[in-house]
Amino acid sequence: MSPISSATATAKVSGVFAHHSERQFADLLDFYGIEWSYEPTTFVLSRNEAGDITEAFTPDFYLPAFNRYVEITTVRQKYITRKNAKVRQLRDVYPDVDLVVLCQRDYNSLLTKYGFEDTSGIQGDLTRVGRN
Repeated sequence: MSPISSATATAKVSGVFAHHSERQFADLLDFYGIEWSYEPTTFVLSRNEAGDITEAFTPDFYLPAFNRYVEITTVRQKYITRKNAKVRQLRDVYPDVDLVVLCQRDYNSLLTKYGFEDTSGIQGDLTRVGRN
Protein backbone atom coordinates (compact mmCIF):
# COMPACT_ATOMS: atom_id res chain seq x y z
CA MET A 1 0.00 0.00 0.00
CA SER A 2 1.11 3.53 -0.57
CA PRO A 3 0.52 6.49 1.74
CA ILE A 4 -1.63 9.43 0.75
CA SER A 5 0.24 12.74 0.85
CA SER A 6 -1.85 15.79 1.51
CA ALA A 7 -1.20 19.08 -0.24
CA THR A 8 -2.77 21.18 2.49
CA ALA A 9 -0.97 24.03 4.20
CA THR A 10 0.87 23.30 7.39
CA ALA A 11 -0.69 24.19 10.72
CA LYS A 12 2.03 26.80 11.13
CA VAL A 13 0.37 28.76 8.36
CA SER A 14 -3.24 27.91 9.14
CA GLY A 15 -2.93 27.90 12.95
CA VAL A 16 -4.99 24.71 13.29
CA PHE A 17 -3.85 21.92 15.58
CA ALA A 18 -5.95 19.06 16.96
CA HIS A 19 -4.55 19.55 20.49
CA HIS A 20 -2.60 22.27 22.29
CA SER A 21 0.29 19.83 22.88
CA GLU A 22 0.79 19.70 19.11
CA ARG A 23 1.10 23.49 19.00
CA GLN A 24 3.58 23.32 21.88
CA PHE A 25 5.64 20.74 20.03
CA ALA A 26 5.61 22.93 16.90
CA ASP A 27 6.82 25.85 19.04
CA LEU A 28 9.65 23.70 20.36
CA LEU A 29 10.64 22.65 16.85
CA ASP A 30 10.50 26.27 15.68
CA PHE A 31 12.64 27.40 18.61
CA TYR A 32 15.38 24.98 17.55
CA GLY A 33 14.97 25.74 13.83
CA ILE A 34 13.74 22.25 12.94
CA GLU A 35 11.65 22.13 9.77
CA TRP A 36 8.34 20.32 10.17
CA SER A 37 5.04 19.61 8.44
CA TYR A 38 1.78 19.03 10.27
CA GLU A 39 -0.17 15.91 9.29
CA PRO A 40 1.25 15.81 5.74
CA THR A 41 0.75 12.09 5.10
CA THR A 42 -2.04 9.63 5.73
CA PHE A 43 -0.98 5.99 5.73
CA VAL A 44 -3.60 3.56 4.46
CA LEU A 45 -3.71 0.60 6.85
CA SER A 46 -6.50 -1.45 5.31
CA ARG A 47 -9.01 -1.49 2.48
CA ASN A 48 -12.23 -3.42 1.91
CA GLU A 49 -12.90 -5.72 -1.02
CA ALA A 50 -13.96 -2.75 -3.19
CA GLY A 51 -10.66 -1.01 -2.50
CA ASP A 52 -12.12 1.65 -0.25
CA ILE A 53 -10.00 2.75 2.68
CA THR A 54 -11.33 1.24 5.90
CA GLU A 55 -8.53 2.26 8.23
CA ALA A 56 -5.80 4.87 8.05
CA PHE A 57 -3.32 6.68 10.30
CA THR A 58 -2.05 10.26 10.01
CA PRO A 59 0.95 11.05 12.24
CA ASP A 60 0.99 14.55 13.71
CA PHE A 61 4.36 15.72 12.40
CA TYR A 62 6.91 14.95 9.74
CA LEU A 63 10.50 16.12 10.24
CA PRO A 64 12.05 16.09 6.75
CA ALA A 65 15.65 16.61 7.96
CA PHE A 66 15.35 13.33 9.90
CA ASN A 67 12.88 11.55 7.59
CA ARG A 68 10.88 10.84 10.75
CA TYR A 69 7.22 11.06 11.72
CA VAL A 70 6.21 12.03 15.25
CA GLU A 71 2.89 11.25 16.93
CA ILE A 72 2.01 13.15 20.12
CA THR A 73 -0.31 11.15 22.38
CA THR A 74 -1.36 13.14 25.42
CA VAL A 75 -5.05 12.27 25.64
CA ARG A 76 -7.07 9.71 27.58
CA GLN A 77 -5.93 6.11 27.90
CA LYS A 78 -8.88 4.70 25.96
CA TYR A 79 -7.70 6.63 22.88
CA ILE A 80 -4.06 5.70 23.46
CA THR A 81 -4.85 1.98 23.33
CA ARG A 82 -6.56 2.40 19.95
CA LYS A 83 -3.75 4.62 18.66
CA ASN A 84 -1.11 2.10 19.75
CA ALA A 85 -2.93 -0.59 17.77
CA LYS A 86 -2.82 1.63 14.68
CA VAL A 87 0.88 2.32 15.23
CA ARG A 88 1.58 -1.44 15.36
CA GLN A 89 -0.45 -1.90 12.19
CA LEU A 90 1.43 0.96 10.47
CA ARG A 91 4.75 -0.67 11.37
CA ASP A 92 3.55 -3.96 9.89
CA VAL A 93 2.31 -2.41 6.64
CA TYR A 94 5.10 0.21 6.28
CA PRO A 95 8.18 -1.25 7.98
CA ASP A 96 10.49 1.42 6.52
CA VAL A 97 8.54 4.35 7.99
CA ASP A 98 10.34 5.91 10.96
CA LEU A 99 7.68 6.84 13.51
CA VAL A 100 8.24 8.00 17.08
CA VAL A 101 5.29 8.08 19.48
CA LEU A 102 5.52 10.48 22.40
CA CYS A 103 3.08 9.67 25.21
CA GLN A 104 2.20 12.23 27.91
CA ARG A 105 5.12 11.26 30.16
CA ASP A 106 7.64 11.32 27.28
CA TYR A 107 6.24 14.61 26.02
CA ASN A 108 6.49 16.29 29.42
CA SER A 109 10.05 14.95 29.84
CA LEU A 110 10.97 16.40 26.45
CA LEU A 111 9.64 19.83 27.42
CA THR A 112 11.50 19.70 30.73
CA LYS A 113 14.73 18.48 29.14
CA TYR A 114 14.83 21.41 26.76
CA GLY A 115 13.93 23.96 29.41
CA PHE A 116 10.30 24.61 28.57
CA GLU A 117 7.28 24.57 30.80
CA ASP A 118 3.57 24.89 30.28
CA THR A 119 2.74 28.20 31.93
CA SER A 120 -0.79 28.82 30.77
CA GLY A 121 -2.73 25.67 31.54
CA ILE A 122 -5.30 25.04 28.87
CA GLN A 123 -3.75 27.27 26.21
CA GLY A 124 -0.44 25.43 26.45
CA ASP A 125 1.93 28.26 25.56
CA LEU A 126 5.59 27.44 25.99
CA THR A 127 7.97 29.57 27.98
CA ARG A 128 11.70 28.99 27.99
CA VAL A 129 12.97 28.64 31.55
CA GLY A 130 16.38 28.34 33.17
CA ARG A 131 18.43 29.44 30.17
CA ASN A 132 19.04 32.69 28.32
